[in-house]
Amino acid sequence: MRFEARLFRLRPLPVAMFHLLLVGCGAARDSGEALETRAERTDYIETSSYADVVAFMESVADRHPAIHFTTFGHTSEARSLPLAVVAANIDPDPAAIRASGRTVIYLQGNIHGGEVPGKEALQMLLREIAGGEHDDWLDDLVLLVAPIYNADGNERVTLTNRGRQHGPLGGMGQRPNAQGLDLNRDHMKLDSPEARSVARLFNEYDPHVAVDLHTTNGTRHAYHLTYSPPLNPNTPASIDALLREELLPHVTNEIRSKHGWEFYHYGNAFAPDGEERGWFTFDHRPRFNNNYIGLRNRIAILGEAYSYATFEDRVLATLWFVHEIVDYVADDPVRIRTMVQEADASSVVGESMAVRSTPHRSDQPVDILMGEVDEETHPLTGQTILRRRDVQTVERMAEYIGFEATESERAPAAYVVPAALTDVAIRLRAHGVQVEALGDGSIEGEVFRIDRVETAERAFQGHDEQTLSGAYEAATIATRAGDLLVRLDQPLGRLAFYLLEPRSDDGFANWGLLAEQVSDGGHYPISRTHSAP
Repeated sequence: MRFEARLFRLRPLPVAMFHLLLVGCGAARDSGEALETRAERTDYIETSSYADVVAFMESVADRHPAIHFTTFGHTSEARSLPLAVVAANIDPDPAAIRASGRTVIYLQGNIHGGEVPGKEALQMLLREIAGGEHDDWLDDLVLLVAPIYNADGNERVTLTNRGRQHGPLGGMGQRPNAQGLDLNRDHMKLDSPEARSVARLFNEYDPHVAVDLHTTNGTRHAYHLTYSPPLNPNTPASIDALLREELLPHVTNEIRSKHGWEFYHYGNAFAPDGEERGWFTFDHRPRFNNNYIGLRNRIAILGEAYSYATFEDRVLATLWFVHEIVDYVADDPVRIRTMVQEADASSVVGESMAVRSTPHRSDQPVDILMGEVDEETHPLTGQTILRRRDVQTVERMAEYIGFEATESERAPAAYVVPAALTDVAIRLRAHGVQVEALGDGSIEGEVFRIDRVETAERAFQGHDEQTLSGAYEAATIATRAGDLLVRLDQPLGRLAFYLLEPRSDDGFANWGLLAEQVSDGGHYPISRTHSAP
């Protein structure tokens, strides 16, 4: 079922235009009973193109009245980002969904164009829903299904992308988008239209749960899939506890019981700087999708299918992972929704909040399942690819699957952003952070005196990252018409804090967005107050 996309006040591409695109790409709308993904049709030799995904989503929308096909934004090459809104017996408009009282889950695949199991699994999930397999979800849940987030990167297929990954042998897309940006590093700075599109989706539909589906490589472990909750220490404690103590262990146990496969926390085994070998997760900074969504007070989950499992096994592991997450939420959707609402209502003002963090070592060593791989030859390129061997070896080691603050700041009541910082204001509004206009006047507060500005030797993602050192000092802040007040007593207070604090390791200052306004011995241009007017 198609409906007018009101998220951007734009319509999806006309059906005729989609059909022309599909013919040009060799894809076809399903007209019979069988409906297969491109991966299934090719015995997992190939992965779906953008046109394949659009055609598949339109087909499942035609088959079930609860599945509505729309778009939620665009790529830098002007491809519409397809979205299936699975909503039974309610208007699929974002405002109606927010008002429905249902728990909303956002499912995203293909943030990296070569990590394709999520894209295939989410199409299969939609087919299952269209076939009536999950009708028990539809009374209490709304699903937002976005199988192909990095649509431009997906189309840049070569046989050598992700070199040693085991398939698809027919090639896969590239990691970055068409701008050369890693979309899973763009959630704070919002340089890409894709990142701004997904931020807008969160502001419009306001999902309670988000799942971001990847493929990992690196350590040769024995897990078919690894996962992670949000890793930033400023994530609401209730969300962190739910994921680490309940939801993710439940998923692990269900997968083991039903399928005999092992899932565990994302990690790589190595010994840093000659220390003992440990199991280390990735990064706490909210430039990463699940960490960013955690700072938005939402239940965020990263899934990483194992690169050296066969392509088919990676798709199945991802599909089963999503099944168990949605089943868990469906068992008590009110609890999930209430937890998110309580996090939104809880003010961070006055709390000690991390601005820089380090991995936290577990109190005791844990059992990590290590694995082995066989070397095979890619039949078309002659290059070596790796295939998971079905063996497990237990290795005891400390694990580092969370972070703790190394530097903290007390969250103020509000920040004052000068009117001249128009780029900062634009990015805050794109995130959905609430701002208020100020007039001429004064506020008692603090300014940050900069002792030193350190600029990274190499650019990253098109930015010269900067680190500021210094200290706050009391000051009377003169305000002018057009200045903005950003209160932290708002649902996105955690995110606003991390964006605006000068010492934050993933804020506007870190990304060099204030480089022209900061210097040794100067003052950070954004001030703060502990007693907002």
